[in-house]
Amino acid sequence: MKLSLLAGTALVLALTAPAQAAWDDWSLSPLTGSLGELNYNVGGQVYGGVFDADQPGTFSKFGGTGAAQLNASLERDYDSGLTIALKGQFELFHDRLSSDNYGGNLVAKTYVSVQTGLGRIDVGMADGAAFALAVTGPEVDSIDTLDNPNATFFRDPSTGGAFIDVFTLNSAVESSLNYAKLSYYTPRLFGVQIAVSFTPSEGKDVVPFLNNGPNVANRQKSMWEGAINYGDSFGPVTLSVSAGMTVGHGDRKTPGHGGLTDWGVGAQADWDIDDDTKLSVGGAFRDANTYTFDINNALRAGATKGLHLSTVVTRGSWSLGGEFGNGGADGSLGLPTIGLHGYLVDVAYAVNSNLQISGGWQKLNYARSSGTFYNGAPRIGMDAVFLHAALNI
Repeated sequence: MKLSLLAGTALVLALTAPAQAAWDDWSLSPLTGSLGELNYNVGGQVYGGVFDADQPGTFSKFGGTGAAQLNASLERDYDSGLTIALKGQFELFHDRLSSDNYGGNLVAKTYVSVQTGLGRIDVGMADGAAFALAVTGPEVDSIDTLDNPNATFFRDPSTGGAFIDVFTLNSAVESSLNYAKLSYYTPRLFGVQIAVSFTPSEGKDVVPFLNNGPNVANRQKSMWEGAINYGDSFGPVTLSVSAGMTVGHGDRKTPGHGGLTDWGVGAQADWDIDDDTKLSVGGAFRDANTYTFDINNALRAGATKGLHLSTVVTRGSWSLGGEFGNGGADGSLGLPTIGLHGYLVDVAYAVNSNLQISGGWQKLNYARSSGTFYNGAPRIGMDAVFLHAALNI
């Protein structure tokens, strides 16, 4: 089955290319218009694919996964240059192997954005400054990537969900998730942009300060984060670097737990070899005191680390890439130390500005210092081949 899917992936990609001229005549644009002085824009993303996984167990490893997302904005521009916008992102559908970064809730983001000549202010459920400015390395497909993926191919039969929920690699500082917050982004000057965010609690009531977040032990409050991003071109090479950090105050702490500390750095270089060919290389590293990057499990001893390295070659509508990921969560308070390393090779064809088809191979290896995974062993390895399509509007 795996060889058949791999051969089918190659065939689909090969047959898609000759039809590019016909596909170029077809495109979908976001729904746009105006209501008086307000301009609206409605778009979204639909993605899905099939896979054949090789992992321990007698359950079926061949299957499919997918999700659908709606993006909407309502904006007003003023003669002074001021722009005020209401923006939202909504997860309309997802299965247990596909989800966004925010827990798969219907409302992923809802916030007001005010753009002025002195910078931008965001208020509401939105990404934090450190995540928004993070550089983590190039990707052929941002959905099936090793680093903070939105889709996976491996099930955990003991829970019925995605196996990577045990520990997911994520090299961008993202502890404040989509909790209601205040953020400020400076204009980009001489290639440099700086941003800060304040997240009062883990609340998701759109407006900050309305509540103290979920009624759980070791929750985080008063999270401050800062980030810096630099980008500039040097001849045919464009360089991007970033650094970010988040700190928080632990609330309702139990023994061995404390406040949040989460930091990360990243870099990427893009080389335009010629008019049709580009080579990109990059990566990122993250260190946090939250066990497996779980914000409600900030430990006084130990750290969770994530490393992501990647490269992509793009020529015309084709992209070929490889990724390496490595992570570790130090165990304490009876929790096991968990290690992870993974590999990904994928190729994609951009049919047009809306549609991309990709396929490839992914491998993940997990180990733990105590206890066992669902296979009854402290180690588990798995790999999969996949065919994936993403439609962006």
